[in-house]
Amino acid sequence: MAERGDLPSLKDGSDVDIEFPCTPCGEDNIREEAFKYCPECQEYLCTTCTRHHGRQKATRAHKLLDRDDAKQGPLIAKTKCYYHPDQDIEMYCGTHDMVYCVMCIATEHRSCEGVIRIEDEPKSCVNQTEINRVLDETRNATDRIMALIIKQQKNKTSLEEQRNKIEEKLEKDKIRLIEHIRKLKRETSESLDKSYAKINGEIESEISVSTNMIQNLKKTSEQLQSVAGMDAVQQFIQMKLMKKTVTEANKLHADVESNGTKSVCFTENTDLITSVMSANTFGEVRTEAEEKKPSKPIQYKMKSKKEVNVRMANDKSTCVISDVCQLPDGTILLTDFSNNKVKRLDLNYSMKDHFGLDAIPTAICCIGKSQVAVKLYNGKILFISVGSTLSKTRCITIVGGNLHGMALYAEELWISTGDGVNVYNTTGTLIKSIDKDQNDKVIFNSVTQHMTASGNNIIVTDWSDGAICINKDATVMMELRDKRLKGSCGLCVSDDGTVFLCGYNSNNIVMFSSDGKCLGELIAADAGLKKPISLCYDSNKHCIITTCHMSDTIHVVGLG
Repeated sequence: MAERGDLPSLKDGSDVDIEFPCTPCGEDNIREEAFKYCPECQEYLCTTCTRHHGRQKATRAHKLLDRDDAKQGPLIAKTKCYYHPDQDIEMYCGTHDMVYCVMCIATEHRSCEGVIRIEDEPKSCVNQTEINRVLDETRNATDRIMALIIKQQKNKTSLEEQRNKIEEKLEKDKIRLIEHIRKLKRETSESLDKSYAKINGEIESEISVSTNMIQNLKKTSEQLQSVAGMDAVQQFIQMKLMKKTVTEANKLHADVESNGTKSVCFTENTDLITSVMSANTFGEVRTEAEEKKPSKPIQYKMKSKKEVNVRMANDKSTCVISDVCQLPDGTILLTDFSNNKVKRLDLNYSMKDHFGLDAIPTAICCIGKSQVAVKLYNGKILFISVGSTLSKTRCITIVGGNLHGMALYAEELWISTGDGVNVYNTTGTLIKSIDKDQNDKVIFNSVTQHMTASGNNIIVTDWSDGAICINKDATVMMELRDKRLKGSCGLCVSDDGTVFLCGYNSNNIVMFSSDGKCLGELIAADAGLKKPISLCYDSNKHCIITTCHMSDTIHVVGLG
């Protein structure tokens, strides 16, 4: 009995007449009679290959035809669904004007209109003009994608160069820091050696004087034993000299004892150690899309509004929440101007705990994954670690503590001064003051208030009808102004770049696009918002937290 298909198998060149040779067998130079045809694989199959075709996972779902049926006309394999490879594309969705498999229709297009089987859709033959048009579009799309790949390859090369430059800068910064620390250590060690040498010399001198005094006392004691054999004059002289030596010895002892034990002490520069140890990174690493096209501005509306009470049982006064910030993990922190507290809310805006302050807080901003800076009325900035508890880490001195407004921008602290902005590094050194542009023109219309970083710029409100957007070189990038704003105070920026400003005297919130165009009011003056002070965009819940003067509640405004 023959092994393959129960028919004789012969090599090419035999005189066996086979009308339908098996395609897979033919690839091995074996001529075998085929009895089935697979339209999807476009192959004729002998009995054995048919059996294997039905066992393979990739082909077991293929529908096979008798070889004679395959003769009737051209057979084209059915197109499989990209998302469901085991399903044929058999359905048409009129809503989306696209073809799908039955699984796609069942899961994604159940509510669509005009869903029918493709075979029921009236169709006309595609003419050559339409084919040529689609081919042209395909070629154009291919050319664009090829150009995009070339651009992305260049971008990839540029990205690697940028990474290498940053690595070089980090290495140089590391060397500078190490060299500076070595210099500090060397200078401090030299000061230590000088102090040690001075005190050690004094102690050695005292030891030498004391040793000589012991020798004198021994000599005096020896002379005292022979004074009885001297005449009266010599006895008088020796006794006086002996008493003088004893007096000097007693005085030496008293003097040295009164000086106490000498020591060399060291007071650690805790500000230096804390500043270095509390730093999370050498600097901020961020990605930028230089040629990114601005997205179409979103005309937000107030989707919902609720009030959350943030007064604590031990608060002595009505709350005045002067500022709000959000940590990367979503934690919300408030500064309570009236009760000298930093209050922490959980992700549901419920009160979690607080940190008591010894001065009035006027502003707060996030400066790391788990650290905030709190500006105080007395001209201090307190750094607080946010962990299982809230704890103070260090403190620096600044100007403008009595005003709203503080933000971390380009790894530096920007502080409102009223006339403008002061820029400090995080160790408290004043870097520059900004109140005029490069043409010596006054930048701000009135008293500077809250501020926030937005992309490569920083936006500062100025207690008038809006805010100013400037870069780190004090170049004015744009103004965000609207006459409906009076006493512009708080602000925040959403993920898509929309800027929200609140008017303390106009009791409203006005929106601006990322390019400064006014988009209208989110909350109008008649919506019940009374003297809003600060705004914070909650990126987790896509809402704006608004605080008001003399209010125990914060307003959570959902965006829609």
